[in-house]
Amino acid sequence: QVQLVESGGGLVQPGGSLRLSCAASGSISIIYAMGWYRQAPGKQRELVADITSGGSTNFADSVKGRFTISRDNAKNTVYLQMNSLKPEDPAVYYCNADVRTSTVAGSRSRYWGQGTQVTVSS
Repeated sequence: QVQLVESGGGLVQPGGSLRLSCAASGSISIIYAMGWYRQAPGKQRELVADITSGGSTNFADSVKGRFTISRDNAKNTVYLQMNSLKPEDPAVYYCNADVRTSTVAGSRSRYWGQGTQVTVSS
């Protein structure tokens, strides 16, 4: 009933920037929060950043000062601006949303996107 579509991943040189986008669609009533997670080979999935509908944000220590997260509530879209990318940043980045559906039997659940690859290489 709810789909998250990510875009913006790709190849970038160290020190470069990328902007990831995630658009939610479907039977949505309320999105309480949206965020980004990442998973590198051999490592567990970790929170990168998230943002609530009220604008509160949270960042992983490893990206503080380099990444920013923003949200367009009218478009049900979240953005992750990644600056000063480092060799340790490459991973599959996943969008996540805490959603209450607008169906008759609406419920609150977390939904995941399919992931987008970010590669940092010279």
